[in-house]
Amino acid sequence: MSKQTKSQWDFGELFPTEQTRRVLSVSELTAQVKQLLEKQVGSIWVTGEVTNLRAQSSGHIYFTLKDAASQLSCVLFSREKVPHRHLLADGQKVLLQGDVTVYEARGQYQLIVRAVELQGVGALQIAFEKLKQKLAAEGLFETERKRRLPKYPQRIGLITSPTGAAIRDVLHVVQRRNPALEIVLAPCRVQGDGAAEEIAEAIRLLNEFRIQNPEPRIDLILVTRGGGSLEDLWAFNEEVVARAIFESAIPVVSAVGHEIDFTIGDFVADVRAATPSAAAEIITEGVFASRDFVEEARGVMAQRVRRRLDREREDLEQLTLRVARAHPRRRLNEKLQLLDDLQSALLRAGKFRWRERATSWQTARQRLARVRPAQLLLHRRETLRDLRNRLEERCRNGFKNVRHRLSTVEARLRLLSPANVLERGYSITTNAATGKVIRDAAEARRGQRLKTRLKRGEIHSVVEE
Repeated sequence: MSKQTKSQWDFGELFPTEQTRRVLSVSELTAQVKQLLEKQVGSIWVTGEVTNLRAQSSGHIYFTLKDAASQLSCVLFSREKVPHRHLLADGQKVLLQGDVTVYEARGQYQLIVRAVELQGVGALQIAFEKLKQKLAAEGLFETERKRRLPKYPQRIGLITSPTGAAIRDVLHVVQRRNPALEIVLAPCRVQGDGAAEEIAEAIRLLNEFRIQNPEPRIDLILVTRGGGSLEDLWAFNEEVVARAIFESAIPVVSAVGHEIDFTIGDFVADVRAATPSAAAEIITEGVFASRDFVEEARGVMAQRVRRRLDREREDLEQLTLRVARAHPRRRLNEKLQLLDDLQSALLRAGKFRWRERATSWQTARQRLARVRPAQLLLHRRETLRDLRNRLEERCRNGFKNVRHRLSTVEARLRLLSPANVLERGYSITTNAATGKVIRDAAEARRGQRLKTRLKRGEIHSVVEE
């Protein structure tokens, strides 16, 4: 078979044949990238900071996980049973476990979150809440078990760092308000690994020191440190410290951080102070207030002595008056005066009784005069005469009214009488047979007999037309 001609001119290949190439669509490329990522990377753990958090009404949560150099899109579907999902927030540092994949609609790789672990302050906060709930359930926070602080402590135990600012604040306040207060320092670390164990051990040592040195005994324990972040104060949130405070036979005052800082130790302690200085003021309040009381005692005592002397003087005066009133001559005079009063009252009663009787007789006489028969008969006659006159007057008026009404009716009947109409020149024509009044000529018929009544007499006639 002859060689196939490559062109019609047999001049050889003028243009080189293009090499075969594979062209992918965007969807195919994205699918390959997705398959490669899921196969090569798959399920991983990744850490970073949450930003651009967006929770949809469907329950899905979309956010970005970033660090200093890059960022990663993440999605947490509502069907995933992930603890702490409600704690996700912008700025939260988290550790995520999930599957790396590609969201094909946007060609964007993302992480489908399967597990969330909070880091930094968030993790500490969760641990804080869990321990708080546990200890509260055991009754470590009950108000009934908290003890009152002694009003005048002579010796206290101080648990803090010997180099911190808290000890300086406490000593400054104590020196100013109660310099006689004895302080037993139990130094320990208040921050970092092992600090919680040292704080708990210091509490136990002070309880043992109280047993070994009963006079003067330690009246209370102050556990304190200055302010700081949650991580700095974490030693006071450890369970070992809480249980040491709870088991202490000595009342415990907790003053950790600033006013807004709360620790587990604050909830267990018998008294919580906002700051170390505030704790020192609470401890020395009794002595400090008593100092003012002692300064004012002299004036108060003098005032009370004066009041007592005044009361005794008044009692003496009243006793003197009572003795004077009890003298026999005075009692005799009082009896004589009472006799005079009784005599005067008796005379007044007799006169009053006489006037009362006279008034009664006068009233009876007047009543008897009013009921004499002659006067009563005369009164009855006058009444009868008056009634008769009134009856006659009413009869006359009645007859007069009846005659007037009768005249009025007679006049009205006379005006309405047909005879009165006829007297003015009118006549009435009726059917002679039936007596029906003829009011229209159309009612008369030829040959009909009619009767016409005049003022005087009647006319009988026959209709012709």
